[in-house]
Amino acid sequence: MSHANIWAPWRMAYLRALKAQAPEDGQQDASTNFFRRYWLEPEHDEQNLVIHRSELGFLVLNRYPYANGHILAALGEPAPTLLEYDSTQRAAFWSLVEDACRLVRHALNPQGVNIGTNIGDAAGAGVPEHLHAHIVPRWSGDTNFMTVVGTIRVAPDALESVAMMYREAIQQGALTGED
Repeated sequence: MSHANIWAPWRMAYLRALKAQAPEDGQQDASTNFFRRYWLEPEHDEQNLVIHRSELGFLVLNRYPYANGHILAALGEPAPTLLEYDSTQRAAFWSLVEDACRLVRHALNPQGVNIGTNIGDAAGAGVPEHLHAHIVPRWSGDTNFMTVVGTIRVAPDALESVAMMYREAIQQGALTGED
């Protein structure tokens, strides 16, 4: 079996940034929590790929998506588990998940959607100190030999292009419609 190279130079920048941000004791703080940083920097929403803000949280594109159009939903205030938020915050969190589903359906029209949270390191949480949900549009055949054989994923569209599609869908009223 011959192997072809797939170049992803952005990945090394990401890995170096993680190493540079990691505190020596291994514990992350607010300065390494990109959700918190993005929440506090609304002026950088476009470059941070934030596509929607509500009073308590926001939707942001995943820079390392499982599938094209993968959205992350998070509240601005960090908490590691759902039950550490009060009932108002939990309602706001699930409202963001619902908004992301509406947005995905309106902008991308997928055949299905995966929704999930990974709570804690053992569950695979990439930012375990800040609960977030993954909203992943899915199409028949979107997992193919590249994922199985190459253990890599292919996102066929640039993140900035997907962010623009989502922002346009919001302008067209994707979040105001009732389901």
